[in-house]
Amino acid sequence: MAEQSDQELLALFRDSNANAHYAFNLIVKKYQLRLYNHVRRMVIVHDDANDLVQNVFIKVWKHLEGFREDSQLFTWMYRIATNECLAFLKQKRKRYFLPIHDVEAELSQKVSSMVPFDANKLELKLQQAILSLPEKQRLVFNLRYYDNMKYEEMSQVLGTSVGALKASYHHAVNKVEKFIKPD
Repeated sequence: MAEQSDQELLALFRDSNANAHYAFNLIVKKYQLRLYNHVRRMVIVHDDANDLVQNVFIKVWKHLEGFREDSQLFTWMYRIATNECLAFLKQKRKRYFLPIHDVEAELSQKVSSMVPFDANKLELKLQQAILSLPEKQRLVFNLRYYDNMKYEEMSQVLGTSVGALKASYHHAVNKVEKFIKPD
């Protein structure tokens, strides 16, 4: 069975004769892994990422009927996921009274202690480099590098101009390269 397009899934979801839960489950199945990977790169911890993705899909369920299709479905969901991540990180800083660099240091420490990264030192170094970036640059870097998202799509997700995103990505790449290069 071929994967259905977003338009087909939305039509199925909105069709009064169809089962909205079934259509929504198809949407979840189509985008769950992509959203999880995006969220996981932002918050690092698996349990936190799972909780956030669940929150994202709850919000998508509540607001899908009113989705105007001004953007692609996945772009809209990425925006929700990004906002959830940023709110989570902000709440974490407030809860523990930590400045942003302390939260990033904590996340970097968690990356270092994860078993899968022991075998791949370069990946560990890359993750630490990404975590050393300011929040906005880290987000732009992840969307461009890992998700291969176009700047126009990122602009819709983040509500930022294409020019600002290109500049953020350029600065992020330079910082990552500088972090990774041996002295």
